Order: sequence, then C-alpha cells, then structure tokens
Amino acid sequence: MKLLNHTLLYLSVSLLGVLGLWAVVFYFFMLQEVKETVDDGLTNYKMFIVHRAQGDTSMLSSDSFGDKNYRINEIPAEQAIRVLDTYKDTLIYQERLEQHAPVRLLTTAFVANEKYYELKIISAVINKADLIRKLFLALAALYGVMLASILVVNNFVLKKIWKPFHYLLTQLRNFRLGNTPLFKPANTSVKEFRELNDSLQSLLQRNSDTYLSQKQFNENASHELQTPLAISINKLELLAERGALTDEDAATVGEVIQALESLKRLNKALLLLSKIENQQFAEEQQVRFNDVFKKLVRDFADLLRFRKVQVQLVEEGSFEKQMNNTLAEILVMNLLKNAIVHNRPGGTIVITISHSGFNMENTGAAESLDEEKMFDRFYKRSAESGSTGLGLAIVKAIAGLYDLSVNYVFSAGKHTFSIQTGDHGVEQGRGHS
Repeated sequence: MKLLNHTLLYLSVSLLGVLGLWAVVFYFFMLQEVKETVDDGLTNYKMFIVHRAQGDTSMLSSDSFGDKNYRINEIPAEQAIRVLDTYKDTLIYQERLEQHAPVRLLTTAFVANEKYYELKIISAVINKADLIRKLFLALAALYGVMLASILVVNNFVLKKIWKPFHYLLTQLRNFRLGNTPLFKPANTSVKEFRELNDSLQSLLQRNSDTYLSQKQFNENASHELQTPLAISINKLELLAERGALTDEDAATVGEVIQALESLKRLNKALLLLSKIENQQFAEEQQVRFNDVFKKLVRDFADLLRFRKVQVQLVEEGSFEKQMNNTLAEILVMNLLKNAIVHNRPGGTIVITISHSGFNMENTGAAESLDEEKMFDRFYKRSAESGSTGLGLAIVKAIAGLYDLSVNYVFSAGKHTFSIQTGDHGVEQGRGHS
C-alpha cells in the first residue's frame, strides 16, 4: 500500500470515530436544549392560561385536551397542595393523525374563584427516531464530503509535497555503482528532504569510492597473479620438454603445473564472482536461452564424446530474459559442465526449456547431494582434481542478480537443476559444484 493511501486509511478511520463521537454528544446536547426551550414555552403558556382563567370561568370546564393543548380539572385542596410543577415526556393519542405522538407534558395546580384546579399542558416535541435518522444521514453526508476533500488533498496537494521523495526514490532505483553518475539531489525547500538529499549523497559517494577501490584492487590483484602464474607454468613446461628430468622429477613437475593451472582457474573464478556481485556487467540484452544451449552443446561436443554422455534438448517453449549475454552463457556453461563432469560414463543429460525457465536432469551419483552446502564457495563433494568449488556459487550469484530461482531435486537416481523466473520459481534449493 502506498504511503498516501496508508495515511488516507488512518485518516478515514479516525475521522469516522471522531464524527461518531461528535454525533452522540451533539444528539444529547440538542435534546437537552430542545427540552429546555419547550419547558420555557410551557411555563409561559401556563402563566397565560392561569391569568385568563381568573376572569373567564368557561376555561375551567376544559376537562379534556380535545383540539386544545391544555386540560383543567377541579381537585381537592389537599391534593392541590401536593402538586408541584413537573415536566415529562409522554405519548398522546391524536385523532387527526390516528396515532400516538410524543409530547412534552407540564402538570401544575392553581386557585381560581376560591377553588383548586389541576392544569395539564402539552407541547409537541421532536420525534427521536426521526432525529436520529436525519442526524445519521447528515453525518454520512458530512463524512462523505470530508473524505472526498481528503482524497482531493491527497491526490493534488500531498503528491506535490512528496514529489521530491519520489524523485529521490527513482534516483536510487536507477543508480548503478560504476555505471551512472552520482545521483542528482532533489530541488526542494523542505528541511527533511534537504537532509535526506545530503545523507543519500554522502552515503552513495562513500559506496562509490569503496566500489571503485575494490574494483581496482581486484583487477590489479588478478593481473599480478595471472602474470607470474603464466610465467611459472611456461617455464615448468619448458623444463619438462628438455627431457633431462628423471621420471620421478617429471611427475613432480607435472603435479606442480596441474596445481598452478588450478590456481589460475581459481583466480579467474574469484575475479568473475567478484565482478558479478559488484554488478560490473551492466550491458544487457534480450537473451534467448534456447540458442545459448545449442551453442554450448556444440562447444562441449568433444568432452561429451570423451565422457560418453548423451544430451537431449527438449524445447517446450522459448525462454528469454533481459540480462548480460556473457553471464547467461556462464550460467548455462557452469550447469552443463557440472552435469557432464559429475555424470557417469554412458550417462544422459536431458535439458527441458519452457517459457518460464529450464530444467537440467542428469544421471550421476546414486545419492542426494548436501543441500546445506552445495552453493557454498569452495565446497566439493569429493577431492576432484580440476574443480575450484566455485561453479554453482557463480550460478547462484548470476541467478540472484536477475531474480531467477535455483532449485535442486534428486529423484530416481537423477539430479535435476531448475532455473525459473521469479513468478514461476520455487524456493531456492541447493546443488553441487
């Protein structure tokens, strides 16, 4: 939920509570004011009737309300003494309406011509049910108008106020270390946004400096290691070709060359992994993995024949992804090489490509792989020569960079690795390298 909508939700709920409480208080306050006004009117009317009854004895025979709003009955002196002015709400049947109607009733007593009389006066009052209904309708209308006003303020005023924030958010979303200029601060007069500008600029500047320093160190370290390794391997190969070494010495030189070659491959793999994690492969294009698989299967043809492994490519759809083409090839190559090297002679590899990703199923070891360690760096199931232990660590890094999920399943003696897009992928599994 967006921040503006989140704020609107809290405001609308709070406003509903405030208006509801206000309506209850207003209802009882208005009833009290109406009663006081009606009671004042009844008191004034009582004084008028009593004054007229002193001179007009015909009024003293009004023993029923009828069309009038008062009634006078003669009562004993003892009863008259006990009568006090009382006001109460009651119902009176009205013949004109043919129903009972709520009224305010004043009961009092007075003396006329040395006789005592009881006087009852009624006055129409507000129907509480109608009052509540009309108050509810007015409250609903008021709430709707206020909510509409808040919506207008949210969509026009607050959006303008939050514009610098969304600008900064877009700058951060599009920022790439080493590939784009440092972000441009938002033009704003709001103090908090200016402080956010300064904080982001300082943070990104430090990260950019650290990134460039690390990048330069990795490139320099890789170059400085590659050169002496290549020289050492060449000199050892020349020494072995002279033929002046004993068989034992030649075997030792061969082992040293093999170790140096492994170190050379390890250096390249670590440099590649560092570049992937630092997102140094900025160039992207629409990569069609069907073509990548066909190309790499041809490239590995000699190794497949040597290992006597059969490859079957099943194209159920065309899997395409916006990503760096080099990294796409490295991703497929590591998985394919992994499936070949850890296969058995005469084994099979079945590659199934769909619109959402691909599965690579291969024969191999008759037991499942360690799902807790398989993507860890330098993990090796056994001490295989020539393996750096970084193959699927690189696969995992590339997949994570482009929101792809990696899943491993072992079933019926076959190992299956699955690469799927975020919408179709399952929780990331583990694999061997």
